[in-house]
Amino acid sequence: MDFLDREILLKTQGGLPLVSKPFDEVARTIGCSPEMVRERFQKMLEMGVVRRIAAIPNHYQLGYRLNGMSVWDLPDEMVDELGVRVGSLDFVTHCYRRPRFLPDWPYNLFAMVHARSREELDGQLLKIQEILEGNCRAWDVLFSKRILKKTGLRMAEKRCFD
Repeated sequence: MDFLDREILLKTQGGLPLVSKPFDEVARTIGCSPEMVRERFQKMLEMGVVRRIAAIPNHYQLGYRLNGMSVWDLPDEMVDELGVRVGSLDFVTHCYRRPRFLPDWPYNLFAMVHARSREELDGQLLKIQEILEGNCRAWDVLFSKRILKKTGLRMAEKRCFD
């Protein structure tokens, strides 16, 4: 990573500018072309320096007051296939396979759901159960109690050398 990459990351680590052409604005503030910013981001994505560029909405401000991580105990040979189907539901924001920790934690599929009411969330869970078609041995929902600040790694503005 060179000086320009570092400047791009410093200017965007708190989020992209909320304008119609955010890369153009970043380019203007650091004194390079918008094409250069896009090229550098693409290279950093390919190298794994940046994992993704995505919007992170505040679901509470959008009216979604209930957040539940649903956890499901599925046969290992079916979890990938069923997980793809569950993950394609429009109300599931995250869906992934996780290892079990037997005997206390038998769940191997996690699916995050957001709802405006308990009734809406219960309906979502029923839709997931329908997809699982009797392949689920156990399930539960872990509800969020508070909002955690969603941020990634932050770089210091200045580097210090001994």
